[in-house]
Amino acid sequence: MRKFIFCSLLMAIVVIVLGAYTRLTDAGLGCPDWPGCYGELFVPSSEDKVNAANSAFPERPLEPAKAWSEMVHRYFAGGLGIMIFVIAGWALIKRDPRMPVGLPLFLCGLVVFQAALGMWTVTLNLLPVIVMGHLLGGFGVLTCLFILYLRLSPAMCRDKLKSAKRMLGFAFVGMIILGCQIALGGWTSANYAALACTNLPVCEGQWWTQIDVPGAYSVPPADNYEFGVHDYPARMTMHIIHRAGALITFAYLLTLGIWLLRVRSKLLNSAGTALITVLSAQVGLGISNVVMSLPLTIAVAHNFVAAMLLLIMVWITFNLSVIQRRAHG
Repeated sequence: MRKFIFCSLLMAIVVIVLGAYTRLTDAGLGCPDWPGCYGELFVPSSEDKVNAANSAFPERPLEPAKAWSEMVHRYFAGGLGIMIFVIAGWALIKRDPRMPVGLPLFLCGLVVFQAALGMWTVTLNLLPVIVMGHLLGGFGVLTCLFILYLRLSPAMCRDKLKSAKRMLGFAFVGMIILGCQIALGGWTSANYAALACTNLPVCEGQWWTQIDVPGAYSVPPADNYEFGVHDYPARMTMHIIHRAGALITFAYLLTLGIWLLRVRSKLLNSAGTALITVLSAQVGLGISNVVMSLPLTIAVAHNFVAAMLLLIMVWITFNLSVIQRRAHG
């Protein structure tokens, strides 16, 4: 089951990457219905089915590339959902003390909610709150699967650290900061604000005179949210706040990484090295997105590395909690 959970973990990463690709290629409404595509299980390809699809949805003619992008994402997400239900069934039957049934059952509920968010993403025409929630739900599934995997893995860290309690608290706050930064990135992307600022280090012109925080985090009424409905000041504010969050996240996690490098633990030293390396890569990708005007490969990589950064933080927090329990056990 540990190997099966690992495969599920890899599947979750693939789903996150495919979701990012779908969003960044403007294919979120590649299929205007759910769960099928123009009423079909597969993207219509024959002339008769294409004509029928265009007749059924005249406001959104079939674009095969976008439709396939959307459907491949759905197929993989569906496969991941089946794998998670298998894990939950195994947990209920085996009753392994290392894996209480609560987390697998929570995962099942989260997957069902994710499916609902996927449906609402289409039926509500890319409503930003739903799009961001769908992104965060994907990262939540990834986190839960990794915790399950770690619980079933042999104990790796047998060190004793006097500072374990303080480090655990610091790492936990780091998880919260990283989660908030991922949410800010999701909101920026969902509102098509990734290119609202094209200069570094902040934005072009007298940007500080156009800050509009209430507008940036509101949802204006609209029939369709594709390509965004906020005005420029609101989108610029989203972008600037995401950059500010990136600076805070970088400073905080870099401090944690340096701290981990200085303790007497080979495992935590490795964790610190991994954290600083991936964190630096993520900052580089973020800068590249601005300088190179959001190239697709780098933008998708930015989402992937965010997932890797989250997994590293979960790994660090989990191992510090093991050390803390051992110190008091």
